[in-house]
Amino acid sequence: MKNTALTATHEALGAKMVPFAGYNMPVQYDGINIEHEAVRTGVGVFDVSHMGEFLIEGPHALDLIQKVCSNDASKLTVGKAQYSCVPNDDGGIVDDLIIYKIEEETYLLVVNASNIEKDWNWILSKNDVGAEMRDLSEDYSLLAIQGPNAVEAMQSLSSHDLAEIKFYNFVVGDFAGIEHVIISATGYTGSGGFEIYCKNAEVKQIWDKVVDAGAKPVGLAARDTLRLEMGYCLYGNDINDTTSPFEAGLGWITKFSKEFTNSEALEDEKRRGPERKLVAFELDERGIPRQGYDIVDSSGKTIGNVTSGTMSPSLGKGIGLGYVPPIFADAGSKIKIQIRKKAVPATVVKLPFYKG
Repeated sequence: MKNTALTATHEALGAKMVPFAGYNMPVQYDGINIEHEAVRTGVGVFDVSHMGEFLIEGPHALDLIQKVCSNDASKLTVGKAQYSCVPNDDGGIVDDLIIYKIEEETYLLVVNASNIEKDWNWILSKNDVGAEMRDLSEDYSLLAIQGPNAVEAMQSLSSHDLAEIKFYNFVVGDFAGIEHVIISATGYTGSGGFEIYCKNAEVKQIWDKVVDAGAKPVGLAARDTLRLEMGYCLYGNDINDTTSPFEAGLGWITKFSKEFTNSEALEDEKRRGPERKLVAFELDERGIPRQGYDIVDSSGKTIGNVTSGTMSPSLGKGIGLGYVPPIFADAGSKIKIQIRKKAVPATVVKLPFYKG
């Protein structure tokens, strides 16, 4: 079990620690609902240093990224970030990730913790263009400072005007007394804020100053309820090696303005339309949908399965995501979720669940 540079800090705060993606991670401190509410209405800070970071450099860096990623990274300028996915050869997804353009021939790829080794080996196997690759995952830490009060609470920690950093843009500068950190207007909660990339030796100082500035420590459990209220896909739940970008509603990051892994087959799927679609649903009665529960039609026939589900702290009702045939995918469609022996009625809705 690996530790982040902040594991001892979390334990000292009384966090409940659990194994996650090979790391010892804080799942909660004071309770999921309390931490969830802190991010929706104020500001919270997550240690997400288990995420992976790859540096792709050199004159052929963009060539490699264009080859392995579905989105068009040629649209990036220095200081901008882009959400993308890495398709496999069989129509599925190796991982979803964020690409940062650091300099003209330098890109940072931020990947999911559980996929670091898999992603590295996959991208390396496709690197016949001579791009320089470095795995920085063990050397860098990542904090997510999230919530509507993030800018106001954190402004005293940086000389940069944080309000001027637009969504999916970033600066490299000073933060909490540390020089040359990435301050990125990205996140996984839908409530605004920043993600801070720094070296492991620097993260304790940054964490302490962020907490002193008013951010509440938040664990991975609330991170999951927050992202689900926005309908953001979680790798391993909603997308994986067998789900296509078009099934998962990620056609918007799948650009056929260039060739990439399996692009011809994916373009054909786009023309035909996927055989199933990831939908969002709300329960019409009390209950909590969980990953793996069957989705059934009015006659009780299984038509799909729940990929993510929870009791929404913001909405006070059961919400979830799951794959169903296209005939059930329109907003307003009626389905049922098999919760133990009861088929609980549910309605397909448009995302996000949480409207803010």
